[in-house]
Amino acid sequence: MKLKKVLAISLVAAMAVSMAACGSSDKKGADGDSATSVKYADIKLGEDYTDLKADITMFNHRTDLQSDDYKGTTWDQYLEEFNKEYPDIHVTITTDTNYADDALTHLQSGDYETIMMIPAVDKKDISSYFISYGDVDTMSNEINYVNAWSYDGEVYGVPSTATTQGIVYNQKVFTDAGITELPTTPEEFIADLKLIKEKTDAIPLYTNYAAGWTMGAWDAYIGINATGDDTYMNQQLVHTKDPFKDYGDDTHAYAVYKILYDAVAEGLTEEDYTTTDWEGCKAEINNGKIGCMVLGSWAYPQMEAAGDNGADIGYMPFPITIDGKQYASAGADYSYGISKNASADEQTAAMVFVKWMTEKSGFSYNEDGLPVAKDLNDTKLAFTGVDLLEDQPALDGEEDYLNDMNSESELNINNGGDTRIQEIVEHAANGDKSFDDIMSEWNKAWDDAQQANDIEVKY
Repeated sequence: MKLKKVLAISLVAAMAVSMAACGSSDKKGADGDSATSVKYADIKLGEDYTDLKADITMFNHRTDLQSDDYKGTTWDQYLEEFNKEYPDIHVTITTDTNYADDALTHLQSGDYETIMMIPAVDKKDISSYFISYGDVDTMSNEINYVNAWSYDGEVYGVPSTATTQGIVYNQKVFTDAGITELPTTPEEFIADLKLIKEKTDAIPLYTNYAAGWTMGAWDAYIGINATGDDTYMNQQLVHTKDPFKDYGDDTHAYAVYKILYDAVAEGLTEEDYTTTDWEGCKAEINNGKIGCMVLGSWAYPQMEAAGDNGADIGYMPFPITIDGKQYASAGADYSYGISKNASADEQTAAMVFVKWMTEKSGFSYNEDGLPVAKDLNDTKLAFTGVDLLEDQPALDGEEDYLNDMNSESELNINNGGDTRIQEIVEHAANGDKSFDDIMSEWNKAWDDAQQANDIEVKY
């Protein structure tokens, strides 16, 4: 049975409201079910809509923020602070350990929460589910990573936090294995995993195979981390022939996925990949029973808070070097989307809550994320000597190309392609298919999809 938890913050009764007195603290939502005309940039926190009465819901993936054992700021603590300024906006939060799949089910039902962390939907369909926060030019002055969920000049998602891509690891395990310098190449990384296996009792690399969605994390490294090019992922990839070929210099997608294949094939992962436990692994790495996991920086604070050894948890750059330099992608984590089906009052209340979470809650800083709000700069996350870059958006007129390629090729790159990555683990463990054969199959599927979609090959 999937774990789901619900919390609600009790609120005092409030007076009936209307949209009167726009531009003051008396702003209200529109009558009826028509969409709100309020935009993100219009809202002055602490001044506008402070007497708005609304009951709204939010669905998200952070089950740990509802745990009594969580050592950071919990959802009820955030809501308690929010209600000091907006006492009559009642927020009910539901979380789910299988969020990636269940969120899509909610959307498909047509009956979904006021606020959701936007799951893997096609950008061309985003306006069918969520309302716009404002146009790209205006929102660019309000938030970073504005292009994460922008389409046709409008912004449909505000990041809950921003992350970079590297590897979460137990520093004590690495030290106990005699590792004195972090790896910067695939060869060095595999050598370090062998040292961990030889000199400690820890699992060198934990795949998180059974969770499924965690496997899709590997796709996030094939762009900036593996090429050093911020145009590769959204502009070049769709035009590249055989993107999974061996470039011969331990870069690009081939090098990323080969790390996983080699680690499994050489017995440097858990004994039985089918029994991995996503929730359990957090305490395991905290307690030194796991050496490292390939996950975005969003996972770092979760592992840190999962036991008494938070100081042992570290975050390292992904071990690929391009012309003597390491790079890491910086981008949006899950983004808040506001339901198109909600009433105007609910949409307005949701926009107030999203803006408060972004600009006043401290959520991104608390979660060791990169700043989302334009006027905030504080972060606990930094890579020494590593260039952080943000992926550039798709070229005009090509916004749907990657979705089309994913659909035709069935590779689902950066779109929940966990089954494809799980197959790497399976074949490596069984020894029934070489890594090069897997990459050849992917290249053929990609090249065929380019022809089917009449996409020009440029690279």
